[in-house]
Amino acid sequence: MEQSEQVEGKSPSQWIDQRIRELNDWRGATLSRLRTVIKTADADVVEEWKWRGVPVWYHDGQICTGETYRAVVKMTFANGAALDDPAGLFNASLEGHTRRAIDFHEGETVNEEALTSLIRAAIAFNTAKTQARRGK
Repeated sequence: MEQSEQVEGKSPSQWIDQRIRELNDWRGATLSRLRTVIKTADADVVEEWKWRGVPVWYHDGQICTGETYRAVVKMTFANGAALDDPAGLFNASLEGHTRRAIDFHEGETVNEEALTSLIRAAIAFNTAKTQARRGK
């Protein structure tokens, strides 16, 4: 897995590890679980640390972010509006023309199979766009 550049002496993965530890509650556990699903879905995913503390995952473009708030862990897909979501995972930011998000609340379980499919669909979308730009 390729790593992006370090920020303040830490790799993006180290910053994400630190965020998970600092949360020390259901949000940290949820973010950790989502991260595992992402990395399992794509062994070549690149982790970045952006916007003063948001984990972002890339493969041929941005796949999604992992934002943490007081009452929700939000997974925002950069091109979610272009993706099929047969399991109905998207439940937030539905009014946008490009992005879609999944809000995870305390006590909810993650449909890992459906989420894996959605992540792979996002990667396929990014890869197709990249190949089209390259004229392939």
